[in-house]
Amino acid sequence: MSETVLRLGYVPLTDAAPLIVADSLDLFAQHGVRVALSEESAWAAVRDRVAYGLLDGAHMLAPMPIALACGLGGVRAMLSVGAGIGRNGNTLTLSPAMTEEAGLDAAGTPLRADTFAKAVRRRAAAGRPMVRLAAVFPFSSHHYLLRHWLASGGLDPDRDLRLVVVPPPRTASALARGEVDGFLSGEPWGSHAAALGVGRVALTGGDIWPDHPEKVLAFRPGLPAYQAVAVTAAVIAAARWLDDPANRDEAARLMHERVFPAMDRATVRLALNGLIPTANGTRALAAPMRFREATLARPEAAAWWLRQMRRWGHVPEAVPDSDALAAYGDATWRAAAALLGESEPETVTLPKEIAA
Repeated sequence: MSETVLRLGYVPLTDAAPLIVADSLDLFAQHGVRVALSEESAWAAVRDRVAYGLLDGAHMLAPMPIALACGLGGVRAMLSVGAGIGRNGNTLTLSPAMTEEAGLDAAGTPLRADTFAKAVRRRAAAGRPMVRLAAVFPFSSHHYLLRHWLASGGLDPDRDLRLVVVPPPRTASALARGEVDGFLSGEPWGSHAAALGVGRVALTGGDIWPDHPEKVLAFRPGLPAYQAVAVTAAVIAAARWLDDPANRDEAARLMHERVFPAMDRATVRLALNGLIPTANGTRALAAPMRFREATLARPEAAAWWLRQMRRWGHVPEAVPDSDALAAYGDATWRAAAALLGESEPETVTLPKEIAA
């Protein structure tokens, strides 16, 4: 085993589970690498620490390697993506007042974008403060899923309401304090807000784009290829383990003990079991959080994120697609998959584009 200790970062979210499981089950060691996990409080910290080499890799938002390649937010770095980490797993959670205004039913039927748009316009017509919704980072899957959904209902995200940034661990408290009317964040924070009685889950990221790729495992510039392959193989093996229904209770225990000790374990367990809370129980999701099928981070899915980033003016036109998407090669995944005998997952179905 290599004596070098690789530092891998993660943000406290349910879909960090492949890293937590790989560490807990000694899968990193089995593949010949020593790893120390580092919990980070916000995505900006993950971005900066990987870009400047303070972390060797991280659980990272899928659009973030694109943003770094383009120098968005004043930070530029060319990362390499080893694997995808998770499909689905985000929830749009609204305050009780916004829930009532939008007419969310007790069964948790996914809120329609046009229905929400009517509530936004009613508030504006009444002269009340503009609706404020939070995403977790300016260049995040959450931000672009939210914009896509709002636009599908006829809203202009830059004019008809305010979009702000709140790191995942602060989302429930921001909702409770009235700083925002809702947030789109990875689980378990939406379910946690519901358990606290400060919000209701209105829909999920999987209701917007079923089986969308969510996070990636990305590595700093210059990390030796053999180390990236070994870490990626351990994460693929962890994804296999996580998608076995027999392991979900143990996965919830590990995540509760290592990441969310102050949260009710039943809340942590929901997303792993493909459920969200409703006013009268839970709703089973047609597009639940899953891991194994996400491990090959496909360039065509990354290209969809890039198109949204261009649509909303976040990526300069002068940046070629090839440069923006350079992190999304598949050599590391294929080398790691060969070690495990892992077959190639099915391709993803992209959502329909919405006319500007």
